[in-house]
Amino acid sequence: TVVLERTFDPGRVLQLIQERGITTTMGVPANYLFLSEHPAFADADLSSLRHAIVGGAPMPEPLLRTWHSRGVALTQGYGLTEASPNVLCLPDEDARTKVGLAGKPYPHVEVAVADPVTGEELEGDVTGELLVRGPSVFPGYFREPELTAATLRDGWLHTGDLVHRDGEGYFRVVDRISDIYISGGESIAPTEISSVIAAHPAVLDVAVVGVPDDRWGEVGVAWVVVRQGMATDEDELLAHCAEHLAAFKLPKRIMLVRSIPRSTGDKVLRRVLVEQYADMIANEVTS
Repeated sequence: TVVLERTFDPGRVLQLIQERGITTTMGVPANYLFLSEHPAFADADLSSLRHAIVGGAPMPEPLLRTWHSRGVALTQGYGLTEASPNVLCLPDEDARTKVGLAGKPYPHVEVAVADPVTGEELEGDVTGELLVRGPSVFPGYFREPELTAATLRDGWLHTGDLVHRDGEGYFRVVDRISDIYISGGESIAPTEISSVIAAHPAVLDVAVVGVPDDRWGEVGVAWVVVRQGMATDEDELLAHCAEHLAAFKLPKRIMLVRSIPRSTGDKVLRRVLVEQYADMIANEVTS
């Protein structure tokens, strides 16, 4: 039996898990965040859940720990539509010991890591662009020959995602290559910064994007939603970041907001954040 809902309502989902004995659910990290923050989460009976699958974005470690504390091991993975979509999977037995990893390739999938600039394939413990090939890879974009040629090269699907492969062959998704910004000549992954900020106990939700800067080329700006009943400020969060990040990775500003704009699939709308920041700077200049 498949239970379908038109919209995502955390309270309704928790109710359905208990009433219908849901065994498998899936979502992006934001879904699991909103579920864990619902008042009914602490006492909800989640014992029927055998598989809770997460994808779409890297899962913050504090959120993983929250679900693990309820006895639910999240099966993380990685995929994209062009690969139909599954590529990497972190099975239940690895979920607690390989926190934050996306896993290893499925049996029908072949992957490689390449230098994002030269395209040269890299071996061993490395960071680079994830390449995929196999029977599940799509033949191309409909009526988009140029985009197809740019994406499918030398028999590989170029994902546009930066990953790290460790010595055991496990993969961790670092960020979208297009989301990485360069500040003072240094490449910075927004996900690394957001993961650090998310570990602060007062932080409910966070997004980090690179924005234009006259001095450094680009700098990071963080948008933070504070947990209800808790308090923090920009100085405290910057001090927290300084304990865990190199100085050049510290965000230039941290803005406390009520919510972070997301798509219907609960993915952060980075373009909207960049536009909001540009408008704010323009208003500061003219005021």
